[in-house]
Amino acid sequence: MRTIRSFVDQPLAPGMHFALPELTTHHLVRVLRLEVGAGCVLFNGDGHDYRARILSAQKRGAEVEIVDRIEVCNESPLRITLVQGIARGEKMDLILQKATELGVALIAPVITDRTEVKLDGERSDKKMNHWRGILAAACEQCGRARLPEILEPQTLANFVAGDRNARRLVLDPEADESLRDLGLSAEDELSLAIGPEGGFSERDLAMLRAGNYQRMRLGPRILRTETAGPAAIAALNVLFGDWR
Repeated sequence: MRTIRSFVDQPLAPGMHFALPELTTHHLVRVLRLEVGAGCVLFNGDGHDYRARILSAQKRGAEVEIVDRIEVCNESPLRITLVQGIARGEKMDLILQKATELGVALIAPVITDRTEVKLDGERSDKKMNHWRGILAAACEQCGRARLPEILEPQTLANFVAGDRNARRLVLDPEADESLRDLGLSAEDELSLAIGPEGGFSERDLAMLRAGNYQRMRLGPRILRTETAGPAAIAALNVLFGDWR
């Protein structure tokens, strides 16, 4: 039977009694119709699941008690940073969701020459809160107890200048080498750069080459931005990760 897990953004420990956030209460009490005495599973991103019991249940608030803590050991052995050219709307949401399910450690949304999404001030804050909600929901579904880190949006140039990962890859349909040709290993901490709609511009690609990003291709077909990242991460899991 599927375990229903809920993300709670606060410290958790066995023996704690506390009121659940309103949205979590709505999901557990009003949607799932859990009653007093029912069990649930909470997590806060620290690598553990916390089994809890509902002590009181009203429409606007529910109190729970943490019963015990269980270590969750399902993180990918690969340390992948997804450097994603920011895509529009639901496409970006889908990328974040699937990258989380596939086990990425860090996501860096970057602004490229062809990025069409405008992010500044309050709009950027709202977008970050929305994206963090996507990551939490994906972890609830896939069983991860650690949320991937997501950086504030920044220019591609700024990220490349500070990238310290030993291996750096950029997906390019015109590249000569495939994943198997690059001499990667499971121990590599790597960055994987994916362009937005329309791909990277020539200036973007020149910047990435100057930052020691190796070009690679995934087969003979051009992939959409919302397909490319998850496909590449899945291939890395098959070749070097925990799908072998």
